[in-house]
Amino acid sequence: MSDLEPPIETVPATAAVRVVQALERLGVSVAFGLPGVHNLAIWKALAESPIRLVGVRHEQAAVYAADGYARATGRLGVAVVTTGPGAANTLGATGEAMASGSPVLVIATDIPAAIRRPDTYRGSLHETRDQTAMFAPVTKAATLVSAADQIGDAVVAGAQAAMAAPSGPVYLGVPTDLLRRPAPELPPQLPSPPRPPAFDGAGLDEAVALIAAAQRPVIWAGGGALRADAGDAVAALAEKLCAPVLTTYMSRGLVAPDHPWAVAGPVHAPEVGALWDEADLVVGIGTDFDGVMTQNWLMPQPPRLVCVNVDAADATKNYAADVTLVGDAREVTLELLGAVGARDGAETMLARLEQVRAGVAAAVLGDDADAAGFIAVMDRALPADAVVVADMCIPGYWLAGYRRVPRPRAFAYPMGWGTLGFAFPASLGAALADAGPTVCVCGDGGFLFACGELATVAETQVPLTVVLVDDGGYGMLRFDQELAGDEPFGVDLVGPDFAALARSFGIGASTVRGFGADFEDTLRHSVTTPAPSLIVVKARLRPPPTTSPRWYRRASAH
Repeated sequence: MSDLEPPIETVPATAAVRVVQALERLGVSVAFGLPGVHNLAIWKALAESPIRLVGVRHEQAAVYAADGYARATGRLGVAVVTTGPGAANTLGATGEAMASGSPVLVIATDIPAAIRRPDTYRGSLHETRDQTAMFAPVTKAATLVSAADQIGDAVVAGAQAAMAAPSGPVYLGVPTDLLRRPAPELPPQLPSPPRPPAFDGAGLDEAVALIAAAQRPVIWAGGGALRADAGDAVAALAEKLCAPVLTTYMSRGLVAPDHPWAVAGPVHAPEVGALWDEADLVVGIGTDFDGVMTQNWLMPQPPRLVCVNVDAADATKNYAADVTLVGDAREVTLELLGAVGARDGAETMLARLEQVRAGVAAAVLGDDADAAGFIAVMDRALPADAVVVADMCIPGYWLAGYRRVPRPRAFAYPMGWGTLGFAFPASLGAALADAGPTVCVCGDGGFLFACGELATVAETQVPLTVVLVDDGGYGMLRFDQELAGDEPFGVDLVGPDFAALARSFGIGASTVRGFGADFEDTLRHSVTTPAPSLIVVKARLRPPPTTSPRWYRRASAH
């Protein structure tokens, strides 16, 4: 071509291609979704992309799987679904991601822009009066793209907003007719993602003074500390202050369970709750002191409270703080660590923590020996790199409260909305994160919410072991009814032969009774085999003291 010849113009890529290119540029390697007539252009673009597309059997499972992936990795989880009922089907899972702070980007198509009329429901296929508005209560941000040339920037902005602290889900709606229109390339350099506010030192001197005056400090670390990778800083601060570390459901594994200052057991156990009651200072790191952990705020206001949080309002919405240090949990905790003086009295407090550990262990054994055996088997049989995803079911409650989680991001639990049916699809996402062998713990009721995902497991052949505890129905609700003196009604379920169901999909399955040697041997074998498997455990457990009907503070308040 001579210098006088004009350059050959290439045809711009479509907006659907730009969606996928934006995800690639953001480092996304796996996405979950379900195709529909409106989003097939994105499916075509994904077919030509290195991003692994995992097709699920229900849109809710797509967001749960993206959530499980995000929790296991700390990276963005992505779900792509279609218009109207497809988008609406994700709302329960999106709400769980919101309540648990999971960075998930939900991309859904919407009705064509060309046939939309403002404030008018016309009745086109999959139309709602305002699909974007459905997501507003359960996301950090909900946006509808209005032009094809916005699409690349919108994907990047949505992903970065989801990841920005405090993290959470973001919804992006795309009118389906825009997907096939040409769209400009992304800029060579993506905008820098937002960072937490740099700690400016405000309140540090006051916090140090309060800590110096305290005789019995306690550290309460939440999910924000885990998401900020603050475990090493929290552990070092605990050592310096001789302060026990209480962890929430969202921060299990933040501090290694064998660390001398890690408290064994949940704050719902009276032995552990006494540490809070006796403390003259609580240092709350990355936590909002939610109702599930505080027994609906029946735990008394601490005499003094120092909070570390990226969001000052979040830190103090439930308990009044004397000082709030605003910034990234790890950064601020390290600043605090460098400013406070070392405290004496380690020997006395460590002896007390050993008494707490022994008291909690004895209480679990006395409460339900089968539950104690179940927890012990999970501790013994699982490798250190295993990821456990538990449902809102009785065995899940026991694990969330009492299992020794060996490292951060090794345990996922739907503590926010408490959505039954979370564990199985979320474990699919965790298993695809290459974070280690994954174990799903669910009940028969919750498993049936998403049993169709057995097809997805068979297709992907992920290293996933499903431990399905079959007690014949909704065991927690059965307990609630019996506790009220009522005959169980509507809680005993007809179920399939779960092992046969799994085998019908080509998935290995076995059935055992109870949590004894047969269960342990089967579990050990399953987690060392790369192929997926299902273990049906015929057993009934009593709900633990972490469940609201058994909260000891509620009983004492009455």
